[in-house]
This record gives sequence, C-alpha cells and structure tokens, in this order.
Amino acid sequence: MILYSILFLLLSNAVTFRREKSILYSRKTIIILLCSCLVALKSLDMSFLDRGIGLYGGLFHATPISQVFHIFIFFISAIILLLTAFYSRKVWVKYYASSYNLFFKDFIYDTNIINKMGQQYRIIEYPLIILFIIIGGTFLVSASDIVSIFLSIELQSYGLYILSTLYRNSELSTSAGLTYFLLGGLSSCLILLGTSLLYANSGTTNLDGYYVITGLSSLANDNTNNLLDWYKPLYLNISLLIMSVGFLFKISAAPFHFWSPDVYDAIPTIVTTYVAIIAKISILIFLLELVHYTSNFHFAFSFSWTSGLLFSSFLSLIIGTVLGLSQFRIKRLFAYSTISHLGFILLALSINSLESIQAFLFYLIQYSISNLNAFVILISVAFSLYPFVNNGPIKDQYNNLLDRNNSPIQLISQFKGYFNLNPILALSLAITLFSFVGIPPLIGFFAKQMVLSAALDSGYVFLTLIAILTSVISAVYYLGIIKQIFFDQHQYILDQNLHNSVFEGCTVSPLNHDGDTFSFNINNNIVLSSSLTITISILTLTLLFFMFTPQELINITTNLALILFNS
Repeated sequence: MILYSILFLLLSNAVTFRREKSILYSRKTIIILLCSCLVALKSLDMSFLDRGIGLYGGLFHATPISQVFHIFIFFISAIILLLTAFYSRKVWVKYYASSYNLFFKDFIYDTNIINKMGQQYRIIEYPLIILFIIIGGTFLVSASDIVSIFLSIELQSYGLYILSTLYRNSELSTSAGLTYFLLGGLSSCLILLGTSLLYANSGTTNLDGYYVITGLSSLANDNTNNLLDWYKPLYLNISLLIMSVGFLFKISAAPFHFWSPDVYDAIPTIVTTYVAIIAKISILIFLLELVHYTSNFHFAFSFSWTSGLLFSSFLSLIIGTVLGLSQFRIKRLFAYSTISHLGFILLALSINSLESIQAFLFYLIQYSISNLNAFVILISVAFSLYPFVNNGPIKDQYNNLLDRNNSPIQLISQFKGYFNLNPILALSLAITLFSFVGIPPLIGFFAKQMVLSAALDSGYVFLTLIAILTSVISAVYYLGIIKQIFFDQHQYILDQNLHNSVFEGCTVSPLNHDGDTFSFNINNNIVLSSSLTITISILTLTLLFFMFTPQELINITTNLALILFNS
C-alpha cells in the first residue's frame, strides 16, 4: 500500500508547480496510512501469525508484535501529519457554523492571520519523505536478517536527515541536520561493523541462525560434552554489543545522547515531533526480539551483551534527570526528558522476563502518546499567541529569537501565566507533564509502576532505587513548568494593530452563486483549527481516564508478551 502510494506521489510531484498542494498531499498520506492500518489489522487476524511467518526468503517476518506496532506507527504518523494537513487557525463565525453552511457554502476571506503562507504548508516533499521513513521503520520492525536490518535502518535514517534540513530558509535547521547526519553516519558504521563481525564468525546472515547458535552454545557451556567446542560465545557477545551501541546512538540513549538536545532544539517543532517519536519505536521493537533470543547465555564473569543496555539505562536515568534541571529551553528539556524515560524503557528491555516485556511494551506505547500530546500542545500554544506581543522586561530576547517562524515557542519562560490566556490548553499540558512525572492516576504512573515491579521481582534493587530517585528529581523541572503556567503573571498584551482590525469575508453558494458578506475580528472569530483541538482533547483524555478502562491496552501488551515467550 505504501510503496504504490510513494510511486503515485512521486509522479504527482513531478508534474505540479503549485507549492500549496502540500496540504492536499498530507491529507492523501493520512488516508494512505489509515488504509495501511486496515491492511495490517487484516493480517493480524490470520491464524498463521500465532507464531509468525517468514517473508521473502527469511529477510523479514510477520508476527503479532510486528503487526501491532506497524498499526501503531501508521496511526501515530497519521496524527502527526494532521499538523500539516490543515491550517493551524480558522475563521469561526457562529451564525455560519451550521452543518448546512459548512457543506453547501464556500467562505472567501483575504487575511494572512490564518497562516496559510506558513512554510510547513508549502513543502510538497514533506509527506513523501515521511512515507520513506515509515517504510524503513516498518521494515526494521519485521527484519530478521542482518542485511535487511542495515538497509531498513539506513532507509529510515536518510529520511530523518532530509526531514531535519527540509526548511531551506532556516540556518539552524540546516546545521542541526548536518550534525544529525554526521553522528548518524558514525552510528551506522558501528552497526555495520557489528553485523560484519556476526557474519564473519558464523557464516550466516539470518537472525534465526544466531538464535540457534546461542541456544546450542549455552547448552555446550552447561554440559561437559563438547557439543560446540569450536564455538566461542564471547565473539557473538562482542559483535552484538558493538551493534547495540550503534542503535543506542540512533535513539539517543546515554552515554551516546549528546547530539539529541542540540538537534531537537534547532530543527522546526513540527519536524521535532516526528524525529522524537517515530525514530525510536521501530529500533526498540527490533531490539526486543534480539534481546529475548540472545540474552540467555554468558561468557566469562557472567557477562552478556545486554549488560551494556543495563549500563546505558543507568546512565540515561541519571544524565536525563540531572542535566534536565539546568535547561531553560523547552525542546532541550523535552530531549533530556526523553533520555530519562529511555532509561526506564531499556531497564524493562534488559530484564527479559514476562512481566518486564509487558511493562516494556506498555511503557513504549504510553510514552509515545504522551510525547506526541506534549509536542502538539507546544505547537498549539505557539499558534494561540499570535494576537499577543510580549511586553515584559526581556521583550527583546523574545523578539530576537532565532528561527521564530518555525519554532515560535523556544523558552520555558514563554509559558508564564499562560493559564490566564487559554485555561484549556494549559490544563492539557499540565496533565501531560504530570503523566511524565508518574502522578497517579494518570497512565504514566502505571507504566513506571510496572517497570519498577518487574525490576524488583528480578532482583535489580539498586537500579530500582536509582529509577525512583531520578523520577522524583525529574519532577522538579516538570513542576517548574507547571508553576510558571499557573502561578506566574503573564507578560503578554494584545497587539493593538490586530485588536482594532475588522476583516471582511463573504459566502458563496456553489448551487445558485448567491451569498452575503460578514465581518470578523481577532478576539471572537479566529480560533485554533479543529485538527489541533480534537487531537489534543482525545490524547489528553486518554492519559487522564486510562484508569477507568485499563483492560484493553493491558490485555494487548500481556498477550504480545505471552506470544513472544511461548514462541
């Protein structure tokens, strides 16, 4: 479905000259992704997927876990594309808001306040590049051969490099994309080195072969019969450790995190939303199966390659928390927040028990939803502040922010007193941040509780204590944002040039060409687009009311963990 869609989008891009068609392409891409969800859902119902099936000679495999996360990636990507498929603001006049007028009348008005000329609505290549990234991500989730692994991760990464530098008028975006590309190339070298060592040692490229070898080598180590005396598991451990370092680079887990705060902060916020979420889901799901089937054997000093993931989890918890305390830029803070939460995810992944795999899947899903909601709210706050100007003591600092057109909200201090300007958006952001902290009864609390419970049951007492302490400390910078939103005095005043302006519009009926004129102003008739408000409402209610309907998501993650262990 997606491959055919990429072909048609390429053809349509080649014959068009109108940049405004980017919105139409984004809407087409959303339909493509929803149809792909239905295709993956249909495949999930097939009985042969109980244990999975190999595809294309073993290069890929289809399992319940891969199909569920295909659906999840498609759905999250469709939500992110809503940011560019509809204008951020709309004219809303109550008299003309009936269903009849919406369907049978065209509204014509001439104003730039709707932001129809924003660059995010004029980049035709945006949805096409996102489809390439999705192709790479879904292939990686289903990869079962080191050749398909490398091709998939590179297809996803190249799309992300281009997406980061897509805003040609932004010097910051170009420099950040170049940084991302250079360090991403370094991580790809490590992945290629690890896969080359795996092939040189075993002579096979298929992951099933490595799973068989690790099982036999563990038997050989347990018994005195020299079943695999020729094989040394040390080599396989080191190869997998080198390859995992490359993947930890890609997901910006500590100590390989240093590129992500700069890149997240410099690239446009709409692009950051995609880079911060989708790039991690596919890699973590791929690592899930690799850890599950290769972590059951050890060499000298009882060390397995998954101990490197535990060490990365420990550093991520500490670095993401401590360095986040000193941040004053909101997207850099979100970057360190992501690193801290990756510590919880890697901790659950490394334990490799039935309870920990369930916690890992649950945490990954809920954090992706929470992170998506946080970025959509961040973008909506920026669009809601267009009629205001900052009149505080640091007005010049706000006015001189670099790349304001692509990232209007950059400083945490820009949220001061925002509750007095838009209480609903402020409450939605507060609920999302409380979920990050792990305040009950929000969904983030249950996710952290599941990970900590699995770690305690497996004997990881020290890491559990570190996770609890860092979670409490990280609450400081989350609650600091909430304090500024609700308790500080805002420094915004209405732009008098806009406040006193009255705009004219008219309605035209396509049936009889009659219509009438109407007037509208900033305060009452220009509001956030429904694509933003409905998305934020649904995601926030999902975080808030999870405790009333927890069974669906818990049952899904439990069944996926059981299928993985039974297979």
